[in-house]
Amino acid sequence: MIAVSSPSDSIIVVGGGPAGATAARALALRGLSVRLLDRSTFPRNKPCGGGISLRVLTRFPYLEDALGRIATHTVSRLYLEGPDGDAAVVESDGPAALMIRRVEFDALLVSLAQQAGATLVTGADVVQAHQDNDAVTLVTRDGRRFRAPIVIAADGVHSGVGRRLGMNSGWSASAVALDMMEETPRSTLRDVDPSTLWVSYGFNPSGARIVKGRSAAEGYAYIFPKRDHVNIGIGYVLSHYRAAVDHAPYQLQRAFVAALRERGIVVGDSVRNNFTPFLIPVGGPLRRPARGRVLLAGDAGGFVNGFTAEGIYYAMVTGDLAAAAVAEGGDLTNLAARYRRACDYEIGAELRDSVLIQRYLFADRRRIARVIRGTRREPETTRAILEFAVGRRSYRSLRRRLLARSPVLAGRLVWEKLRTNFVVRRSQHS
Repeated sequence: MIAVSSPSDSIIVVGGGPAGATAARALALRGLSVRLLDRSTFPRNKPCGGGISLRVLTRFPYLEDALGRIATHTVSRLYLEGPDGDAAVVESDGPAALMIRRVEFDALLVSLAQQAGATLVTGADVVQAHQDNDAVTLVTRDGRRFRAPIVIAADGVHSGVGRRLGMNSGWSASAVALDMMEETPRSTLRDVDPSTLWVSYGFNPSGARIVKGRSAAEGYAYIFPKRDHVNIGIGYVLSHYRAAVDHAPYQLQRAFVAALRERGIVVGDSVRNNFTPFLIPVGGPLRRPARGRVLLAGDAGGFVNGFTAEGIYYAMVTGDLAAAAVAEGGDLTNLAARYRRACDYEIGAELRDSVLIQRYLFADRRRIARVIRGTRREPETTRAILEFAVGRRSYRSLRRRLLARSPVLAGRLVWEKLRTNFVVRRSQHS
């Protein structure tokens, strides 16, 4: 017999990551009854690079004080490297990126949601979901049954709620990146310069098949310095990994760390037990991230920057916007449209552009080189990008500046958008 485990008037949020915890806190602060379901207990490990642009503090000012409870680190320098060795260092006049460990950051956000009045339910692994005219019913692996008028599903890239309700049948191999990363204490493995975020685009590891023509390997490599740890990893669009990379994930990681050590960039050895491969949606948000009484937030809805692979900021934004759409009340038939419009207005253009830029740059390795050289030749444009990263400039303002400075890029983005829309329409009618 299945037992009912929640009041039918409580809003349910599935997933206690940045999207879910932010949504639960926002709902609770508005005086709504909310239950936050997660299959784990907190703190729990979550594979992630753990880098967030500092505009998160402008968008969510309450974090400023709360972050004092966990280990954080800020960086103001970016080392950017291209597939042919082109490199540049970009320096901000102040901190530009926040480095956190997800095991600590997620637990912090969940605690803030609980302090606001949300009820946390752990060990709740949702395996069934059904939506009818009156409510949404969720069933967990241990047989508990939750029924709610509205559900915000923030249960990650493999969203069980989204899949079981037919909102996302799965990502194509070209729409997700396989990120292979380890988070290791500095006592064992450390970067030589912890003040610098190190990123390589179009990274081609030793042993991979050479990319044909002018295209670049559809991937990246990075070093994210933390206060007491370092995150080092490699990521590839999954379709590229399957077609061009022969080595298993940890073989790549170990060889990458060894190459960094030979270059004098890191000291120490890779630790297999700290290594975790995971998938990131990089193909852009779902066209319909909500349906009826269910809203998908964070990775579940594909809200990740397709070029930088940053997801934490967008997860928090969509969690907050989902809560706002729910709290607005009104006709439930408009709930999905309200949420979709809010996401599109705040981050839609930014995320769509990120996917187009990803495709544009990886199509020709020379374009990546030009971007890197441009950071040195056009300091005003570089400054505008940094102002955006720290929250002092809107994306709309940055976009206008970049496209005005590069009409060729503007034309390419229009072409990529038209081509992508054509492919999508053709696949829908095939």
